[in-house]
Amino acid sequence: MSDQITDMNSKILIIGSSGQIGTELVLSLRKIYGNENVVASDIRKGNYEVMESGPFEFLDVTNKEEIGKVIDKYQIKEVYLMVAILSVIAEQNPKMAWDLNMSSLFNILDLARSGTIKKVFWPSSIAVFGPDTPKQNTPQDTIIKPSTVYGISKLAGENWCAYYANKYGVDVRSLRYPGLISYKTTPGGGTTDYAVEIFYEAIRRKSYTSFLSENTTLPMMYMDDAINATISLMQKEELETYVSYNIGALSFSPAELAEAIRKQIPEFTIGYKPDARQQIADSWPQSIDDSSAREDWGWEPKTDLDEMVRIMLLGLHYSI
Repeated sequence: MSDQITDMNSKILIIGSSGQIGTELVLSLRKIYGNENVVASDIRKGNYEVMESGPFEFLDVTNKEEIGKVIDKYQIKEVYLMVAILSVIAEQNPKMAWDLNMSSLFNILDLARSGTIKKVFWPSSIAVFGPDTPKQNTPQDTIIKPSTVYGISKLAGENWCAYYANKYGVDVRSLRYPGLISYKTTPGGGTTDYAVEIFYEAIRRKSYTSFLSENTTLPMMYMDDAINATISLMQKEELETYVSYNIGALSFSPAELAEAIRKQIPEFTIGYKPDARQQIADSWPQSIDDSSAREDWGWEPKTDLDEMVRIMLLGLHYSI
């Protein structure tokens, strides 16, 4: 899976382990490195499996001293900082989103700078791109002028990560996630949440009203691919070029997703009632050029649209 596997005796800390990505990341890392070597943490409880399969710490990511105590307690060498206020909620409370998203990053970067932590993962997003960015096959290096609070904080975070890497030698790595789709956790206030909600409603009511217009095409990814990309990037011995990489997998609109669902549920219907999230979606790319990730560390997605739909419907059928 990589050039170098993390020392099996080193400890890994996931901050934000109760979120959509964090939950599945914890479980995947525990399968690789052992339950006791992966410490989950959040300000709130996680799901049963996360809480019971290995160590868990309640942790306020804005409290640097508290983070330091957990790192010392477990002799943590790698940190995955998965905490963020996402696009929709961030627009409702810009100052709160900026403060949390940036203070959490600075706390971890400063601890890494001191030598306490040897490697950091921090998630960026396609939200760094804006209305002036090329929509099709958005390049790794391009015009980046985000128009949302979330995107602004992610772009600032990318620049600070690069600064700490260049100035202080901090090993910090990042991915620009597209919209992520999973049946194991509920979405957390993002513009692409429709692509998860639609499956719940397809099973419950055989109908769904999308908050994005029918032809709004956005980059998406099944969660397993996102987790594999994250772990593969961290296991790579050295990064060739970038701190934060484009990664792509799927691109589809609500209408195209509905059509794929109808292959499994023929009676499914969809309506459209765009809201304020439409403006955010319109500022983002429609597809991603991830050739740098493919060339530098062998990134390759595995799940296509039809397979993702099949997995989602099957998974939710047994959980709702």
